[in-house]
Amino acid sequence: MANGATNLVIVESPSKAKTIGKYLGKDYVVKACMGHLRDLPKSTLGVDLENSFEPHYIPVKGKEALIHELRDAAKESDMVYLATDPDREGEAISWHLKELMRLPDEKTRRITFNEITKNVVSRAIHEPRSIDIDLVDAQQARRILDRIVGYQLSPLLWKKIRRGLSAGRVQSVATRLVVDREQEIRDFVPREYWSLDVRLDRIGKPGSFVAHYYGEEKKRELQSEEEVLAVISHIQGKPFEVKSVRKTEKKRNPAPPFITSTLQQEASRKLNMTPRRTMAIAQQLYEGVDITGEGTVGLITYMRTDSLRLSDDALMAAKDFITQRYGASYYNGAPRRFKTKNTAQDAHEAIRPSNVHLDPERIRQDLTQEQYKLYRLIWSRFVATQMACALYDAVSIDTRCAGHTFRANHQSLRFAGFTAVYEEGKDDEQEEVQSPLPDLQEGEPLTQRELMKEQHFTQPPARYTEATLVKAMEEKGVGRPSTYASIVSTIQDREYVIKQDKRLAPTPLGEIVNGLMVERFSDIVDVGFTAGMEAQLDRVEEGKVPWRQVLAEFYEVFHKEMEDAEEALKDTRIKVPDEVTDEICENCGRNMVVKVSRFGRFLACPGYPECKNTKPIVERMPGRCPKCGSGMLKRKSKKGYAYYSCEKGAQCGFMTWDVPTADDCPRCGQTLFKKSGRGRMKHFCINEACEAFVPEDQRGYRRKTESSSEGEEKTTAEKKKPAAKKTKTTKGTDKA
Repeated sequence: MANGATNLVIVESPSKAKTIGKYLGKDYVVKACMGHLRDLPKSTLGVDLENSFEPHYIPVKGKEALIHELRDAAKESDMVYLATDPDREGEAISWHLKELMRLPDEKTRRITFNEITKNVVSRAIHEPRSIDIDLVDAQQARRILDRIVGYQLSPLLWKKIRRGLSAGRVQSVATRLVVDREQEIRDFVPREYWSLDVRLDRIGKPGSFVAHYYGEEKKRELQSEEEVLAVISHIQGKPFEVKSVRKTEKKRNPAPPFITSTLQQEASRKLNMTPRRTMAIAQQLYEGVDITGEGTVGLITYMRTDSLRLSDDALMAAKDFITQRYGASYYNGAPRRFKTKNTAQDAHEAIRPSNVHLDPERIRQDLTQEQYKLYRLIWSRFVATQMACALYDAVSIDTRCAGHTFRANHQSLRFAGFTAVYEEGKDDEQEEVQSPLPDLQEGEPLTQRELMKEQHFTQPPARYTEATLVKAMEEKGVGRPSTYASIVSTIQDREYVIKQDKRLAPTPLGEIVNGLMVERFSDIVDVGFTAGMEAQLDRVEEGKVPWRQVLAEFYEVFHKEMEDAEEALKDTRIKVPDEVTDEICENCGRNMVVKVSRFGRFLACPGYPECKNTKPIVERMPGRCPKCGSGMLKRKSKKGYAYYSCEKGAQCGFMTWDVPTADDCPRCGQTLFKKSGRGRMKHFCINEACEAFVPEDQRGYRRKTESSSEGEEKTTAEKKKPAAKKTKTTKGTDKA
């Protein structure tokens, strides 16, 4: 073995191998297995249903040379340490490696690390264990369950709906959640309600404020204009009086540290990252990044976790950092611990920085922009968990007139506490910020200046975003931390669900497939049943239930449903209705419909074959064309790059790479644009005649040079600059 090393350590990715190799020294050689080297065959079921669900594993195609290399390295080693990820799938990969390389027990050790730091890796090497076969069995059970469902249900969908379709056990439930939400929106009946506000003035003193109608003796909602007018008739022109003034101190506690689901939700809200992208960047931070003066460092703990537990060492490090950086008053006074849900596996700590003293600004130059943003999010959230509560001075004033109460509230920040570092994002719109209230006294008279009434209607539930769908799956017990990202991606890749304005909507295909599943395989798409299956897999992991028993109980019901469905649908072919659009075919005047090809979605005339008109789907954008005032459309070039053009096309000729916004320039009134890309971008005016005009070289882009044949411009810097250094992830960004 190279350099006389007598120990072989096998990890999953080259980047992790590089990091760990530096920590262990010359007595160890570290190699990467690149994920699974043995799996069920792709071409067949690979499971013997008649022989206790015995799986038939084969080497992964294309990895023969790597398997041979690892076998040779293992033969030359005195000890082989299997250091795959610390979860079910990582445990299964280690087991497959042991079986594939025929490693004897006395020569094999299993090690795991929740964080890739020198101390943790060294400690793990000196505290090895055997492979946990219960974890392996839990992963085998999940893999075989999903294989049975996918390989037996998918052919049925091919025969009854459309070739190429596929069904998944957990993905089908996620699709159902999206479809059910869409049905709730369709069935929603708006309910009318009214608000009534009054602007009040003090008598002989400065200070006015707005109070909102509260009720009479009890809180009351105004449900019609008649009710509003009745209240107005009672109070019109009459004096108000301050009934009560309540001043209180409110405390606000920090949010818990991140677990997988909350990290994906917050990264979606604050960084506009998809769950899959979030996990890919988190994997890079976990495996290690080259930091100036530090070497290769794993920056965060393992990112597939449902536990809120924090180690004592991490809590003490946070205390030291907070008191040194912000002062003793900003520390909570004692370690703050969070209770993990009873349904959580609690196998790992919460997601946190491995070294809190490596603050994001200190290492920013060593990280890519995405790595920096995600690391800053994780670091800030962890630090905030150990900081003091934020303190607010809250004032609530009740005013009274003719038996009706109007209430005004306001709160002001007294002590920032943890909010100096971090505030949690919200999925819902925030309440309107209230203006400060004057210093009123009970019994003080007030006069009306203005009455303001407004009609409102209750709103239907919002469509899921990727973040809120992950949240719903977590709350309902569907899936596990390692599967959330892949589930959300899969249902979109299969075109059962599409993203519209950053929210998920079912396609006609998704609704048809879901309808068939609900009718014929009610257990598979039942949220409670799927959550119960996850609980059964957890019991397998705990060694309480044999994995073959779980499969047998599931397959008995599933096989009966398959037979019944085949019989009931033997003469049936289900047609997927076309998705009709508002786009009119310029050749024959019909409303065009959405079709799907292997290249994606496109518009086609429903009059085929008489009319063969097709065109790409375009997205209508806010704003107006600065050249002719028409609407703006988002289009894609032949190379897949997004650009924006006038809806009149060649008749007008305007196009740009900048993104039109809904805002107008306050100087010239033309539509403002922004730089393309993720995150919040500063708006600018592109009207050269406007005094607020921002030249192209000042919009945040590099200087442009000659254009390509498509008009897609490349920069000199991009042409000369070598490819950016990336930390390669080999196992995949998420696990199924």
